[in-house]
Amino acid sequence: VGDKVMVLARSGLWQEVVNVPASQTFPMPEGMSFEEAAALLVNYITAYMILFDFGNLRPNQSVLIHMAAGGVGTAAIQLCKTVENVTIFGTASASKHDSLKESGVAHPIDYRTMDYAEEVRKISPKGVDIVLDPLGGSDTSKAFNLLKPMGKLITYGVANLLTGQKKNLMAMAKTWWNQFSINALQLLHHNKAVCGYHLGYMDEEVELVGGVVAKLVNLYSQGKIKPKIDSVWPFDQVADAMRQMQEKKNIGKVILVPEAPKEESKKEEN
Repeated sequence: VGDKVMVLARSGLWQEVVNVPASQTFPMPEGMSFEEAAALLVNYITAYMILFDFGNLRPNQSVLIHMAAGGVGTAAIQLCKTVENVTIFGTASASKHDSLKESGVAHPIDYRTMDYAEEVRKISPKGVDIVLDPLGGSDTSKAFNLLKPMGKLITYGVANLLTGQKKNLMAMAKTWWNQFSINALQLLHHNKAVCGYHLGYMDEEVELVGGVVAKLVNLYSQGKIKPKIDSVWPFDQVADAMRQMQEKKNIGKVILVPEAPKEESKKEEN
């Protein structure tokens, strides 16, 4: 009672009071803000398990991170920087490239104006060791083809299904039709790995997830990782918060808080 905790839950967190099993709560480390705590778990657990548990990231390797300025992207960049001499390729719109370079992306690529596969090959003709794929559809095929021998593709989302504010059935059908498919026999002569990851289905894996959180808290306490907050919005501005993401303006996490901004509470005090 009274502990400050971070919470993992599949849904239902956009409200003032939530009820979750104690096993899905984790004590906040010293000095961490509530906003950082809200931004830590989902993104950093995902990025950590993809890069280290599936990807087996090691020194001198190369990684392609799609949506590099988003929540998982910024977490993955920071985690890559904890390993010696990792070369990071990151796709994002051009306006975010300076920020990405500052955070450690050696080669930002504007996916809107360039073919990112071609750009990667110009710099690294053999491709990369690990691709983080949150896109799905034909991009998963491109990712597989970009892998070096013994490379690993980890798919963890289908962002290509989402094209705007409304469901686009044509886009969904196209993404589904173009979805990458390969069988075990075909994998044999490629010397590559394909992995799928979804944190939402780890509910029962208390020890596994808890072990990852302990490592992340340790990295935070050492100053090696720090959640990047793009903006903070009160509940009554949730539509504006969503628009910030839909229009791809955010660099880092968009956070919702129940209360109005602090300026209003100051007025009340006066």
